[in-house]
Amino acid sequence: MAQSQAFDSLPAQESAPQASAHPHTVWKWWHYFTFNIDHKVIGIQYLVTSFAFYLIGGLMAMAMRAELFTADSDFLSPELYNAFLTNHGTIMIFMWIVPAAIGGFGNYLVPLQIGARDMAFPNLNAIAFWLVPPSGALLLGSFFFGGAQSGWTSYPPLSLVTANTAQSMWILSIVLAGTSSILGSVNFLVTIYKMRVPSLKWDELPLFCWAIVATSILALFSTPVLAAGLILLLFDINFGTSFFNPAAGGDVVMYQHLFWFYSHPAVYLMILPIFGIMSEVIPVHARKPIFGYKAIAYSSLMICLVGLFVWVHHMFTSGTPPWMRIFFTISTLIVAVPTGVKIFSWVATLWGGKIRYTSAMLFAIGLLAMFVLGGLSGVTLGTAPVDIHVHDTYYVVAHFHYVLFGGSVFGIYSGIYHWFPKMTGRMLNEKLGYLHFALTFVGTNLTFLPMHEMGLQGMPRRVAMYDPQFEALNHLSTYGAMLLGISVIPFFINCVWSWIAGEKAGDNPWQALTLEWTTASPPAIENWAVLPVVTHGPYDYGMGLFQGALTETPAVAPEPEQSAT
Repeated sequence: MAQSQAFDSLPAQESAPQASAHPHTVWKWWHYFTFNIDHKVIGIQYLVTSFAFYLIGGLMAMAMRAELFTADSDFLSPELYNAFLTNHGTIMIFMWIVPAAIGGFGNYLVPLQIGARDMAFPNLNAIAFWLVPPSGALLLGSFFFGGAQSGWTSYPPLSLVTANTAQSMWILSIVLAGTSSILGSVNFLVTIYKMRVPSLKWDELPLFCWAIVATSILALFSTPVLAAGLILLLFDINFGTSFFNPAAGGDVVMYQHLFWFYSHPAVYLMILPIFGIMSEVIPVHARKPIFGYKAIAYSSLMICLVGLFVWVHHMFTSGTPPWMRIFFTISTLIVAVPTGVKIFSWVATLWGGKIRYTSAMLFAIGLLAMFVLGGLSGVTLGTAPVDIHVHDTYYVVAHFHYVLFGGSVFGIYSGIYHWFPKMTGRMLNEKLGYLHFALTFVGTNLTFLPMHEMGLQGMPRRVAMYDPQFEALNHLSTYGAMLLGISVIPFFINCVWSWIAGEKAGDNPWQALTLEWTTASPPAIENWAVLPVVTHGPYDYGMGLFQGALTETPAVAPEPEQSAT
């Protein structure tokens, strides 16, 4: 009852449209370095901070690939290699993809796409962001104590015997990041449920918002489980308990269950918002209505549900009994169904469209190719016989990099090229964008494609030294990693130069139909002088609706309809 009353006390927009009481101005650059509660500032704070961590994690990856250029250990010490390996994976997941995809795009876009002035709990929103920098500082600070060296999974007993202080800092860092994720998820769900303009019905909600709903539900179910497991591990390391210490009767497999109950759904936490970005970018740049709106929306919820029941496929070699292998093989393969629904819907949307090959669209199409390749290898790994055969080899590394780098990172880039004009009021340079895409696409395939062959031939992962027979393939991967590192340079130059002196964008340079494009670029404080009214669907391209229907905010809005909720 108390919670219901709290929600009811929120500034729900049943009385919308209403005029803003705030001066219709934009924030100055120094406000982005403060404890600002505006969702747009927080969204950009997430994006910029997470990109800085992406650069750090990327440098670690390049150092590891330099070490792996030869079969011997001649560039990094084994301890430093292990620390880079651990923190590269942790930073890329918890400091880059999750904060950028959910915190960055989610915070910036959700209120704009539902016609709200801000998130439901602005202060909580700011707190969620300001937990991220100290979380990253703990990770990087652990290097002063030797660096966490047990891999991003931190399996005991290895995590109990290596660099204990650094491992404790690693755990506290992940718990902080998880707390941020939980606070953000609650805020997103309440905001979308309660803050939509009355004229925006559930079946007209932009698909990015549907993706954020599914992501938030998944985070609320899975993140506390990981936090519980890590806190018990922290007690084992520092206070002599034996939850997971096999020498004292602890159960190491139980830790794996707790870890993977979160960490497999974490893949969907990263990819679902990216799917939302794809569903916004493709119809706009193909000038076609999205194919299968309801199928895409409901498939996000289906992935959220089934994703909670597949974690054991990471543990087929951990003594899992045969009957469980069969059950989790089937449940894993079922996830491919709603994912395939999205892929087919996007391809069908592209089919016959008037495609504009912008940088945003190129990264979206590139994502489709990368994700299909990663998905196919994922299907093979989801079956117990193949998984057991290639377990802990580079085949697994190739698979998850095609999914997470080819999927998530391509999607983040696509989203930045698409919404940069809205965020800054300036266009990104398309020629630099093409160069960025070409380097990224070639670099990704040159880095990760040879890893499939390495894995099938039996090269183990997580090692600094290997059999010389794999050296030629490792040369290719290292050249590709260096190309990926170079690919960031034109992107970085493009963002900085365009933000300062790029071509002015106008309010709606892509002629899109979702609500964020109905306000100024960049949006003013509280987004609209008068809240918008939805008059048609978000993807009604080709129906003669664009001629100004949503390009102007009504000076005097009609009486609002009753909210569907």
